Amino acid sequence: MTNDLRIGVIGLGLRGALADHAHRPGAGSVVTAVADTDPAVRETVPGRFTGAVAVADHRRLLDDETVDAIIVATPDDTHEAIACDVLRAGKPVYVEKPLGITVEQCDTILRTAYETGSRLYVGHNMRHMGVVRLMRDIIARGDIGEPKTVWVRHFVSYGGDYYFKDWHADRSRTTGLLLQKAAHDIDVVHWLAGGYTDRVNALGDLMVHGDLPRREPDTPRPDGWLRDFEWPPTARRNLHHIVDVEDVSVMNMRLDNGVIAAYQQCHFSPDYFRNYTVIGTEGRLENFGDRPGDEVRVWNTGPSAYRADADAVHRVPEATGSHGGADSSIMAEFCRFAREGGATDTSPVAARMSVAAGVMATRSLRENGAAYDVPPLDPYLITYFEKGQPSRG
Repeated sequence: MTNDLRIGVIGLGLRGALADHAHRPGAGSVVTAVADTDPAVRETVPGRFTGAVAVADHRRLLDDETVDAIIVATPDDTHEAIACDVLRAGKPVYVEKPLGITVEQCDTILRTAYETGSRLYVGHNMRHMGVVRLMRDIIARGDIGEPKTVWVRHFVSYGGDYYFKDWHADRSRTTGLLLQKAAHDIDVVHWLAGGYTDRVNALGDLMVHGDLPRREPDTPRPDGWLRDFEWPPTARRNLHHIVDVEDVSVMNMRLDNGVIAAYQQCHFSPDYFRNYTVIGTEGRLENFGDRPGDEVRVWNTGPSAYRADADAVHRVPEATGSHGGADSSIMAEFCRFAREGGATDTSPVAARMSVAAGVMATRSLRENGAAYDVPPLDPYLITYFEKGQPSRG
């Protein structure tokens, strides 16, 4: 007889790998129930998670005494309603990023967690990626002095397939890709720089995917989706019937500690690459790849011309599994938090602040680059979550 944490999963689609990482019978956690509206997905559950039940309505998991904690991995626009249902049922909940698609949705989830005392965890798995943790350690040691500016370039070669052939292309379900896709990177910028964005402006457009052939409503995605990729981007076909999110965007951020940051995203690049540059008062770091074995280089002598042979070269630690081992690490942290509570590397407040920055940046780019302040979060919520969601009984 084991003492595994019994987990229910709501949504077993594109982020279904999270459930696989949670299913470790005899080693701490086990998936015992899955809720998914797709009958074809439900048919796979018995063979994937031995002994697990599969249902269509997620509410059947809420009062199930055999479920200790719940993972919510449904489309973004459903996070608020489902997460609040779980919190009101008194179960710890993991919400896949982004926390919501509006500031108001995020704040409702945070308030519900506070009012119910149920444990809330948000799945910003990049905080568990080796390259991000390595960069944070380098900054924390003072190798580049005090960080003053952060630049991020994100080339999304598969973007036309991952984000323009399903619901991600519909702004009513995502707000936009400067939120949905960038929420990870905005959170990493905040984590590395030690502050939250308080003012933004942005520019962007639907430059390539707006005029490409679309599927009729209620027709399935094409065979070979996410296996066969068209090139060049203008050859793409079978896009979602609604495409009204931008495929290129640039965003400027001022953080509450004075750091200036910038983020750029493109969904018709030939290659997939995410590049961070952090410049401090005594040096600069930059990542060259984000997989195990790739490099983070540091320059902290000078001034000089550009030198590829940096003053220090650090290797991203070895890891296995999806997202460079981050998915298994974040699921282990969630299971520990669901059992015991306490501090975590991820933060519901940080998750809310990344969404808030993305929301206001999206508003800016759709209003010709006007600058906007990021709405502040109620101080009592900041205090509650910074203390690790302590019992208020």
